Amino acid sequence: MHRTSSSAGTESAARPEALRRKFYFVRHGETDWNAERRLQGRRDIPLNALGRRQAARSGELLANLLAIGGATPQQFAFTASPLSRARETMEIMRAELGVPPQDYTVDVRLRSVLATRERDKWNFQPPGGESYAQLLARVREWHDGITGDAIIAAHGGVARALLVLYAVKSPAEAPLGDVAQGVVYEFAPGSVNRYG
Repeated sequence: MHRTSSSAGTESAARPEALRRKFYFVRHGETDWNAERRLQGRRDIPLNALGRRQAARSGELLANLLAIGGATPQQFAFTASPLSRARETMEIMRAELGVPPQDYTVDVRLRSVLATRERDKWNFQPPGGESYAQLLARVREWHDGITGDAIIAAHGGVARALLVLYAVKSPAEAPLGDVAQGVVYEFAPGSVNRYG
């Protein structure tokens, strides 16, 4: 298992007790549009074959992480974006964890944000879309409602919002860099570990 870590000293406005829970994030597996470097936003594009393998790998990584921590999948709330690529990722991961694949919640606040913005990536709002700043507000509201440990399957934009929420990166830094597929991100206050 490969693990990398990063941290930064930015401010977070999430409830402190919500940040102390175990929190794993998985970006949905690859779609044909990802492979073509096309923006999907809220378009419901399914996983491709590589994406299904990435989801299975994420499930294997989660199983190892839970075993190392002495935890079971039943101790976690599982939530996915309503888009099929995130739901299929979640179902494949849950199958790898040996729990019923469809036994998870879906939350519309975890949908993707569409943005191709160069000057102010964090605040840019495309026509008919939302900015990362708006996405952060939506993700913060959802996150603050979590009552226990959680495993999430969603989109790269949600990961970027979580980087700010957990004070790992500033709003200016969060839109930069890649959010990988087929890996597991473990968020904690001021840091994120990447496994995969």
